[in-house]
Amino acid sequence: MTLRDKTIIVTGASSGIGAAAARLFAASGANVVLGARREAELSAVAEAIRATGGRAAFLPGDVTLAGHAEALVELAEREFGGLDGAFDNAGIVGALGPVAEMSTEAWDDVIATNLTAAFLSARAQIPALIRRGGGAIVFTSSFVGTTNGGLPGMSAYAAAKAGLTGLARTLAMEHGGDGIRVTTLLPGGTLTAQAGNDPDFHSFVAGRHALRRLARPEEIAAVAAFLLSDAASFVTGAPILADGGVSTSF
Repeated sequence: MTLRDKTIIVTGASSGIGAAAARLFAASGANVVLGARREAELSAVAEAIRATGGRAAFLPGDVTLAGHAEALVELAEREFGGLDGAFDNAGIVGALGPVAEMSTEAWDDVIATNLTAAFLSARAQIPALIRRGGGAIVFTSSFVGTTNGGLPGMSAYAAAKAGLTGLARTLAMEHGGDGIRVTTLLPGGTLTAQAGNDPDFHSFVAGRHALRRLARPEEIAAVAAFLLSDAASFVTGAPILADGGVSTSF
């Protein structure tokens, strides 16, 4: 499995799974183009990659804006000559609570960041991948809304993440003939900032996983690297679980 000399966009790259993926992809030989809202953190990830001999460009911005997705593609083509893949990873959990008590604004924010942003990213990336002769797109989805019986209070998140699976399947069929593969990656509980720092909560969530622990971001990044590599050349349209067996407990 190698990403040598491939150019890959990573969104949500300033921390967590996105930052781990950026570092791993670069260490595997890829040129990485990084996007996220937080400029200081994004710059730090890029500088750390460059300090170890990797190749990274970055552009802060909002994934819910079509212009940012287009600008990341333009940056990839300008800096590295083309685009070979994308890890469209940006997402938020958002406000939790029953549907009857959820504001339209809270719903829209989660759908825009988790689902509409993936559509905008793919829309900008696909023409560039076609110009390159093919490539791969990986969306970060979740076991929530796709494999379990439903988690109370997470309706917007579940709807958005389930929507990514449908989007990926359709894109896979539409562009398989162009040599473009599209998959969704479904992590289980992962030790990121969104998981917080409460050890009791971590212990509770870990206990729902068959492996009895949460994932490290690097473990999820490794699966994304596989899906973007030529080793996954016959994998498309599929939701790929990397959930530590949490889906088996529901």
